[in-house]
Amino acid sequence: MENLDMKCAQLGARIGSKVEEKILTDALGVLQEQGVYAFFLYLEANKKHDGKFISNQCLKFMGSTPEHNSLITSNDEENKPFPRILALSEDLDNLLFARDLLLQALVYGRYHAKINSKKEPQ
Repeated sequence: MENLDMKCAQLGARIGSKVEEKILTDALGVLQEQGVYAFFLYLEANKKHDGKFISNQCLKFMGSTPEHNSLITSNDEENKPFPRILALSEDLDNLLFARDLLLQALVYGRYHAKINSKKEPQ
């Protein structure tokens, strides 16, 4: 049995160690208020501000979680998120499960980003 909370924590650590807290906070707000598809649209619109990195990490995570029945297909032309996210939306349980996992990972990511910002010299 895999520990999904730990997988969310690991994703959050990877993301939070590379990006600023602000984009994670903004992305978290979009995910909470507008949903998974809007979350990926927001990240796509913020490519220059680490949105692409976050999007790629989240897609990779969802392509391997849960271990034996991943939420999205991992093979995709040009690594475009939208066809896979639209396919995910066909199953409401999986869509809500993915949203909950991403929310948890982003919360952990914000904490990691906050820790990293305090380590930097002021």
